[in-house]
Formats: sequence, structure tokens, C-alpha cells
Amino acid sequence: MKKGQRTVKEVANRLEAFYLRNRRLPSFAELGEILNLRSKNAVSQWVGKLEEAEIVRQDRTGKLSLGENFSTLKLLGSIEAGFPTGAEEEALDTLSLDSYLIKNREATYVLTVKGDSMIDAGIHEGDMVIVERGVEARSGDIVIAEVDGAFTLKYFRKRGREVSLEAANKKYKTIFPKNDLTISAVVRVVIRKYV
Repeated sequence: MKKGQRTVKEVANRLEAFYLRNRRLPSFAELGEILNLRSKNAVSQWVGKLEEAEIVRQDRTGKLSLGENFSTLKLLGSIEAGFPTGAEEEALDTLSLDSYLIKNREATYVLTVKGDSMIDAGIHEGDMVIVERGVEARSGDIVIAEVDGAFTLKYFRKRGREVSLEAANKKYKTIFPKNDLTISAVVRVVIRKYV
């Protein structure tokens, strides 16, 4: 490798830093600035390398989106949640949170939780939920539902022909739809930051 020549990993690290600051991927012009490139062709070549490494994807319009390998974390092993045991820190593998948490990227979105109706299910105000639309809800799933014109996050319950939405907090009554009930999405993941 020539002096001053970048690696895909170095470019991916710069891309990740931009993403963490701006909560989006850069445009082609911004990527050129990040990499100190003036040529659109040179930027396109880098996008091709990043696509090949599955760090980014490009849609028909040229807009970049996250690829399977955009960001990975070291998978160090497991930790005992019962009685303490010796733990060794040894990198076993790497893990892409996107590929671990998301099955169908096109049908997945993130919502921030408001309220405390699901607190006994471990879902608190300020948490984020990753939800998947277009899947059939089963009784007991936590869902995003539109009931009588309003959206809510609740357990979906089905007993025979009767359906209801149940909170995970005794302060709230079970909802029995009067007119319409549409299940918009099923909750797949709950995210909580501690810092």
C-alpha cells in the first residue's frame, strides 16, 4: 500500500464517525469532503468499494443507506447473570447489531416510547422499540396498534373471536376495540441507554 493510501476500514471508520455525529450517511459531496477528494469519479470508486464490503448500499437515486457490515462490535463471550464466575475477555467474533436485531430492514422502523403502560413488561418511557410491519401478530405479542383512530403500544390478546389490547401496568384497563383495530407492527426489540 502506498503512503497516504486509505484502506476500506479507515474510510468505514470516518463514515461511522460522520453517521454518529449527524444520524445519517453523507451525500456524495460530503463523502468527497470527508475523504478530501475533488473528483466525483474518485468518490464513486470509494462508494463501490464500500458497497463491495457491504458497509453501504446505494439505491436507484444514488442515496446511500447502511449495509450489513456498517458497524460491528466485538463479541467477547457470555457473562453469568446468576452466581459470579471468572470471566475472560477474549474476542470470539464480531457482531453487527443491525444484522442481529433486524430481519427485514425495509419493514423495520424505530419508535420512542411515551408513557408507562408497558412498564411491567420492562418497557419504560424514553426507551426505543424496533418494530416490524407486515407480519401477523400472535396472541401475546407486543404490538403497535391503531384502535378506534388512536395508536398505542400494548400486548395483543386473542381469545376465540374476541381481541383486546392489554397494558403491562395495573393502572390501565384492557382495551376492547369498539369499531376498528389495525395491527401496524410487532415489537421485535427494546433499546434502553443507561448513560
